[in-house]
Amino acid sequence: MKKLLIIALLAAAGLSAQAQEQLLNFGDFENWVERTVKESVLVGGKSVLLYEVGPTQVWPQNTPYTNQGGSPWATSNVYAKVAGVVKSNVSVYPEVRGSGKCVKLLTHEVTCKAVGIVNISVIAAGSLFLGQMEEPITSSSNPMSKMDAGIPFTKRPKAIMFDYKVKLSDAEQRIRETGFSKNKPIPGKDYCEALVLLQKRWEDSSGNIHATRVGTMWKRFTQDTDWTNGATFDIHYGNIIGTSAYRSYMELENEYSERVYYAKNSKGKMVMVTEDGWADEDETPTHIIVFFNSSHGGAYIGSPGNTMWVDNVKLVY
Repeated sequence: MKKLLIIALLAAAGLSAQAQEQLLNFGDFENWVERTVKESVLVGGKSVLLYEVGPTQVWPQNTPYTNQGGSPWATSNVYAKVAGVVKSNVSVYPEVRGSGKCVKLLTHEVTCKAVGIVNISVIAAGSLFLGQMEEPITSSSNPMSKMDAGIPFTKRPKAIMFDYKVKLSDAEQRIRETGFSKNKPIPGKDYCEALVLLQKRWEDSSGNIHATRVGTMWKRFTQDTDWTNGATFDIHYGNIIGTSAYRSYMELENEYSERVYYAKNSKGKMVMVTEDGWADEDETPTHIIVFFNSSHGGAYIGSPGNTMWVDNVKLVY
């Protein structure tokens, strides 16, 4: 009898541990929205198929996309309309994995050629994030300002868990290619990355959004891997400067950072989210930012061919 009781307790403990893993909505990437962008004749007139994470459906052609069915996910796949010229980018794809699907993020070179008018190329990384992409894109300046990064969130998870695979480019240097100047070599190999930032945000009387950093997880993948299932990465709370978890790229995000994030304020305007400091370890967040990127260097920087696959994204409590 005692033996049966112990077995029952162990089984209950196993169920309890399993219950502490919470799949993010649509985080198994089994369902996708398909949409077609018909590009302007001026730039070739192709019909390009774009993908978004959400309930299975077809989105109207050449229509700005908004998140559907409660999906919190946005991608760097975009419909752009600059000076009346329609162009698209697709760097995030569904891919078959076993009997299901996963998400594939790819860094590649996007070209735009119009005879006698323009002939430019840019580096575009694949990005998957919690938030909303503001479409249509009307300029190529400051791509981060088109990403409404983060969603409301008031929990304190211990970690993020996901399956992943990485294939890095063989290039020893990265390329910065913005379309407005010759490509420029950037020292250092290109890495894929995943990050979680928990923030406590507020808005001032001028509509500026401020935040303190409540929790941080930021992982760069520096070598090729086969599928790694159920990888768990701890979220560290409070000021982590001086701890073994801290790296320089985990710095607070503000106008002096290599990368900044934007969000829509109460007036509907996209503004920079300025992190003013580190929160106390026991602080409760108001928002969560989650990003998966096929390149780590920010806008227009990367190595074509860098690829990251992600599946089954969960928060662990």
